[in-house]
Amino acid sequence: MSELRLDDLESRDRAEELVGPSQSELDGIHPEAVAADGVGTGADDGDGTSPESATPSRRGAVDPVKALMHRHRELCERAVDPLEIAAGLEAHGVTDRTAARFRHRDVFSLAEEMYARVPRDAETPPERRPTPAESGPGGGWAVLALLPGALCAAAVAGVRLTHGHPRLAVAAAGALAVALGLRVAFRRGPLQSPLATTGRSGTWTCWLLAYALLGDGLLAAGLADGPDGPWPLATAPVLALALSCAPALWCAHLLSVRARRKLVASRGLADFADSVKPLLLGVFALYLCALVSLLALCGTVLDEPAVSAGAVALGALLLLARLLTAHGFPHVPAAVLCAAALTETCALATVFASRLPGCSYLAVPVRTVTDAWGPGAVPALVCGIAALLLLVHAIRTLTRASAHARPPGAT
Repeated sequence: MSELRLDDLESRDRAEELVGPSQSELDGIHPEAVAADGVGTGADDGDGTSPESATPSRRGAVDPVKALMHRHRELCERAVDPLEIAAGLEAHGVTDRTAARFRHRDVFSLAEEMYARVPRDAETPPERRPTPAESGPGGGWAVLALLPGALCAAAVAGVRLTHGHPRLAVAAAGALAVALGLRVAFRRGPLQSPLATTGRSGTWTCWLLAYALLGDGLLAAGLADGPDGPWPLATAPVLALALSCAPALWCAHLLSVRARRKLVASRGLADFADSVKPLLLGVFALYLCALVSLLALCGTVLDEPAVSAGAVALGALLLLARLLTAHGFPHVPAAVLCAAALTETCALATVFASRLPGCSYLAVPVRTVTDAWGPGAVPALVCGIAALLLLVHAIRTLTRASAHARPPGAT
């Protein structure tokens, strides 16, 4: 019986040697098991051995890197460089600590071995495979970035030069033209996003922009028991936001290019995150500076308040939402934009609902805020809090290697 049991164990070991480890075996791999197996992992142990020159004494029942390659076979086959494999592994939850179980110092080193071990066409050596081209400043998106601002400027000029019913027609046509211009401008370049995710936040974005144009005047009129007629429009913030599409696209391109370079130079996920975080905050601050300058310019030209805190907060919110969506994180931005739009809607609704008998208390929160800081404080608080939430989320997500595996604006 003992001889038969020994033969069965030997047969099972031969089968495992051919098939490789299972999922549960891979999850239970420890450095001791890898070291005992004698598998060359490509980590530099101090003797100058590289992944290509390492020759294992035998590939026993457990080859952890081979099993990991089998699990992520599609990722390894379509990768054009080791960085893409590293980003893909990081997106699947593989960290530098996990890479240490495979006798590698970090995920980047593990990805280099996986990339080197993938069979490829002999005519295209792995180290010379082309990388995806990045969308440069001379691309068509750089010209299209100016389209929303130009259309909005024409619409504002048309509204100011007309009166009565023609003015309403010009305003409607201008709003439609600006919406189409935004759609065209964001279909290419570093802020492009899949069409399936655009509709989720597009409606709420349009509502937030409509409130920036109409909301403050309507809120002030509602608190004064109006409106008795047309209320003033805030055209300067909307024009500045439309013109800021160009600096937003350029800032997003700068983030994409710089992050890609840091991904090449980094030797660990934590190192990459630490280097990208100040870059992200710097790009965000650069856009805000450009937006404040445009607000001041438009306010001076149109003889309106120079800088609106609500417009600054809205611009920050829209930029962060678009950045997250373009880099593959659309769900949180859509939820935050929806919450911000509904909050502004509720603020207006409570003001007019307070006119019902016995419902005057509904307008107390909004009236308290507007009495202290004016009608513009409502969108400033709502969009400011929403932008802060998205900024925290962006710091956690856009500092991952997987968010920059491919340049978002590559065409």
